[in-house]
Amino acid sequence: MSKVLFSIKYEIIPDKRENYLDLIRELKTLIKADGLESYSVFELKGKANHFEELYVFESREAYEEFDDDPNERVNILMNKLTDMIVQQSTQYSTLFEI
Repeated sequence: MSKVLFSIKYEIIPDKRENYLDLIRELKTLIKADGLESYSVFELKGKANHFEELYVFESREAYEEFDDDPNERVNILMNKLTDMIVQQSTQYSTLFEI
C-alpha cells in the first residue's frame, strides 16, 4: 500500500494568530480517522503567520474516504479557520508514494 501525503499551506491574518493557535490545538485533538497516520501543523521558518498542515494517510483508499464521516465540531472549527486565512494564500498538494 502506498502512503498519501496531503498538505495545505496558507497565511493567517496577523491579528488572528492567538485565536488560530487555540483553534489548531483543538483540531489536533479532534482530527482522527481510520487510515490517518498523523496530522501535524507547522509554521514556516522565517515567515511569521505562514503555516502548513500535513496529513499522512496509510493508503490512497484512506485518503479518499477521509471526508466521508465528517465530525460536526471539526466542521465548525474548519469554518472558523477559513475566516482567519489571508484570501488567496491557500495552496494544496497531494503526494502519492511510489
